[in-house]
Amino acid sequence: MSNDRLIFVTNDDGYQSKGFRAAVNLAREFGRVIAIAPERVQSGMSQAITITSPLFLRCVERSEELEIYAFSGTPVDCSKVAFDHLLVGRKVDLVISGINHGSNAAINVMYSGTMGAAIEGSLYNVPAIGLSIDDHDADADFEGAVEYGRKIIAAVLASTDMLPRPLCLNVNVPRCRAEEIAGIRLSRQTRGFWREEFYERTDPHGRGYFWLTGAFQNAEPEAEDTDEWALRHRFVSVVPVQTDMTDYKMLKALDGVL
Repeated sequence: MSNDRLIFVTNDDGYQSKGFRAAVNLAREFGRVIAIAPERVQSGMSQAITITSPLFLRCVERSEELEIYAFSGTPVDCSKVAFDHLLVGRKVDLVISGINHGSNAAINVMYSGTMGAAIEGSLYNVPAIGLSIDDHDADADFEGAVEYGRKIIAAVLASTDMLPRPLCLNVNVPRCRAEEIAGIRLSRQTRGFWREEFYERTDPHGRGYFWLTGAFQNAEPEAEDTDEWALRHRFVSVVPVQTDMTDYKMLKALDGVL
């Protein structure tokens, strides 16, 4: 461990989640850790921020090499309060967001609070890694995610001066035993979408309500360079993501229309 490094850890499953603790323990192998996670589960919050209510930050654990805080805001709020308040004036070497319970491959990256927090961290010119496992179980096996997360973190830290910024990696680990993982595969985001189903129910007070579910529709199931293909074939997928959402092809098409 390098005591000179400072690693910031966050997530969207809450400070009490098994995946968050796994990420904190992994980060401690590389340096001093400051961790801020939501008080409660904040999955699906994407880039949401809190602007209509006060925010509360409390320390839940403190030692010489580790500080853990619970925050009443969203995952992005956690990154913001870290860089704009708690860590002001301090050099942060890496952001780790996760380990998320559930895949953030394909279009999930758009909805993910885990990736929202990682992307936000990268905007402070700090390399960021969003780390997820394709398993929603609260007691999921994180051994593979830790093993391959360790390799990816070490590689990024060793190459940080050579890689352009902002740098944000969306890392997804297949649901299988660590020894069954085929390796690491650089991938692109799968084209696809969710088709939601709303189940209507009635509560004990006679009020109607909806319960959201749905299924992912893979628009290119045979493509072999995507994150979904990698996960299906037991590879850890690594997708570099960016915040520039400009559709450059559409710019050219619209030039002749508008």
